[in-house]
Amino acid sequence: MATPNRTLLQKADLSLSDLQTDGGLLTDQQADRFIRLAIKESVLLPQITVTPIRGPREEKDKIRFAGRVLRPASPGVALAPAQRAKPDLSKYLLDVKEFKADVRLNDSVMEDQIERGTFGDTVMEGLAAAVSRDVEFVSVQGDTASADALLAVLDGFLKQATSNIVNAAGANLTKDVLRDLLKTLPDEFARTERMRYYTNRQARIDYKDSLANRATALGDIQLTTSDSAVYSDIPIEYVPEFPNGSSTEVLLTDPANLTVGFHRAIRFERDRDVSAGVNIIVATVRFDVKIQEVTAAAKATNVATT
Repeated sequence: MATPNRTLLQKADLSLSDLQTDGGLLTDQQADRFIRLAIKESVLLPQITVTPIRGPREEKDKIRFAGRVLRPASPGVALAPAQRAKPDLSKYLLDVKEFKADVRLNDSVMEDQIERGTFGDTVMEGLAAAVSRDVEFVSVQGDTASADALLAVLDGFLKQATSNIVNAAGANLTKDVLRDLLKTLPDEFARTERMRYYTNRQARIDYKDSLANRATALGDIQLTTSDSAVYSDIPIEYVPEFPNGSSTEVLLTDPANLTVGFHRAIRFERDRDVSAGVNIIVATVRFDVKIQEVTAAAKATNVATT
């Protein structure tokens, strides 16, 4: 009996007789298609700022008027130089790092699976989804001080969120934690129609349960409606790649404030070991992540999930 495809995809080395007619560097059009496919497979990337960058390092400009710009005026009299408004101009740097996936597909396994000629497409789609998942994992949890070699490549959004910190002190996620997060955010950034709370699934369940336990109409709604969760008109969304375990974190920001920059030189390359009967597929992706304005994000730490 043929081995199920799901089992095959879980093996480290598989086989594929023909991945594509031409190997090597993808065209720009193909590279864009891969990025879009990757974005569709993740939760966070479709919502945030995803941008291709032309080189391994690229500066992005940002501008804001932090203070008051209006002054008392007199007809026909220009403002004094000291009264003029000046925008704050600054930059943030995207410095991409390279990541690689190596897939081995041996001929004997290829001959035993049921998809045969279309198995290459299945593998490519699965690889794109897996790359998407791992890009999100690094984007969220990256930490150059981590013992995990993958996470240690760059600092992710949670590590970069160093302003407006709320310590939940081991409490489960309730409206009190969400309230404190929203209140610690500077007023100029608290545009609730654009904001999102991001956390893991367990913390989001705890919040919904805290509302469902109320003997009120709101409690009934939490038990009978769909998977919506909102605090102060701000959606609470779970991201699978947020920290899991006995505790997690919550990030509050405008999704547009989170940026992932992809270098356009995304490559799928193939080679073949004729003697071993193995086809080799290597996927390479280069990206970096940045919070554009750190003061426009708030983070809750030590949120219990048990």
